[in-house]
Amino acid sequence: MDAFMPYLILTGGLAAVLGFFTWLASRIRRRGLAGGAMSAALASYEEAFRITAHVSHVEITAQAERRAPLLSPDDHWGRSPGETGGAGAEGRPPLRPRPRRSRRSLARLVGRLRGGR
Repeated sequence: MDAFMPYLILTGGLAAVLGFFTWLASRIRRRGLAGGAMSAALASYEEAFRITAHVSHVEITAQAERRAPLLSPDDHWGRSPGETGGAGAEGRPPLRPRPRRSRRSLARLVGRLRGGR
């Protein structure tokens, strides 16, 4: 038994360290603290060792910060007369089947009203 004691201590210490890191990771994810820090750390690593990855990161960041252009109030808001875009020949949208209503929900409502809830 004395020969296994160092291995047992090593295994217990490793399990404690892995358990601590698992707990720490779940806590950081729950609070949302890792977003900016991890992004910055990975960006600096990629800048140092992978030049093309850093260029891609800069492009993606620029795209995320870019805003969509706003429509001008002077523009035509409706569709153009020649454009159908899924509408029928008369300009009406195509007919779609109506979703079927569940009878169970009606019975549940009646049961709640009778039960006094």
